[in-house]
Amino acid sequence: MQIKKNDELIVDIIDLSYDGLGVAKIDGYPLFIENALPKERVKIHVLKVGKKFGFAKTIELLQQSSQRQTNYDQQLTRCGIAPLQHMQYEAQLAFKQKQVATTLQKVGHFTNIDVKQTIGMAQPFGYRNKAQVPVRRCQGELLTGFFRKNSHDFVPIDDYYIQDPVIDHVILQVRTILNRYKVTAYNETTHEGNLRHLIVRRGHYSGEIMVVLVTRKEKLFKAQDIAKEILAIDGVVSVMQNINDARTNVILGKKTQLLAGRDYITDTLLGNTYHISANSFYQVNTSQAEQLYQQAIELAQLDGTQTVIDAYCGIGTIALSVAKKAKWVYGVEVIEKAIDDAKNNARINQLNNTTFVAGKAEDVIIDWQKEGLQPDVVFVDPPRKGLDEKFIATLKQLNPQKIVYISCNPATFARDAALLEDKYQFNTIQPVDMFPQTTHVESVVLLTKVQK
Repeated sequence: MQIKKNDELIVDIIDLSYDGLGVAKIDGYPLFIENALPKERVKIHVLKVGKKFGFAKTIELLQQSSQRQTNYDQQLTRCGIAPLQHMQYEAQLAFKQKQVATTLQKVGHFTNIDVKQTIGMAQPFGYRNKAQVPVRRCQGELLTGFFRKNSHDFVPIDDYYIQDPVIDHVILQVRTILNRYKVTAYNETTHEGNLRHLIVRRGHYSGEIMVVLVTRKEKLFKAQDIAKEILAIDGVVSVMQNINDARTNVILGKKTQLLAGRDYITDTLLGNTYHISANSFYQVNTSQAEQLYQQAIELAQLDGTQTVIDAYCGIGTIALSVAKKAKWVYGVEVIEKAIDDAKNNARINQLNNTTFVAGKAEDVIIDWQKEGLQPDVVFVDPPRKGLDEKFIATLKQLNPQKIVYISCNPATFARDAALLEDKYQFNTIQPVDMFPQTTHVESVVLLTKVQK
């Protein structure tokens, strides 16, 4: 049977893809289907047909899975905000456990690894402590929302479900203020208008809120009056402006300036206090970040005698969590402002057994080694692209007893672990659900030196 675009078909779902799409096959031809779960029979509308596979959406549910969550918002699925919200949470956790195991086998050829049950949340919604939402003008009104997947179609949204509900409420309050001042919204087609995005951060424990107005131009009409009104919103302590005049999908520009209040908020993580600026990387799910870091610290088995390197230290969240249990912690990060923040956060928490240096990890670590530094444990928490090959070579040369790898991408972890396999081995991996209702999964792994 030849499948064509706009066909309507009845299919049985046999599997779930790594990105949460139902899988059906017609004469061996795979279709990936939005809002469909294994063991369901669905009526679908074919959206796209390629040589090797196609895409479709569910238009009618004929036979329902026992794992289906019946109360969900289709718009959030279509925008990619919560692509797994139609799946019951226990099934989401099992899906992520299987995703890690399958990826380890396919990418790294690891077959005898104990993949632990995914550590989940008691309340797997309303967890994000940071929102970044586009702003557009619709029918004369400034609205916030999101874009449909793989498109520039703007969808107005008020309740984002996975964001802290206080943040959602603040977005609506800020939007009302901006409408009153007739602030123009950015038009990405004409590169006109001014306000591009609203960013709102809220301390999970402190409740302190920062609002960032991302504008195309530095000049914002009546900026001080607007900032004063935003600062009056309950919990807001910081109002910032970021200027991004480029034709780009990148949210933030290079320049950020204070409009009202102070230029940071505070929050705590595993008992340490952090100053968080507009550009700071800070885990968006605070309670699960504590779970993740606690798992990492326990795997390292620190007793106060070890020297530790944190190779992607950011503003110091892992390094300072570890410092309480280590002899000395060295942190390296390529972004200089993050290193300034890490040093400041060490001072705030009166942790005097830390050294933070800005630069590429592979270069800084070689310099440390030349100075005689020999770490017992190296923590790595790289971005989704994983470890650079040059860094892996440096890591092998450094030869620590243990590597604690925190991964946000099972595929790049599996690749990196295979490249390290001649010197380091692992037996177990612990997935942690940092992003409920989405397909993303974090993992933490202890790699120990092979005894020869």
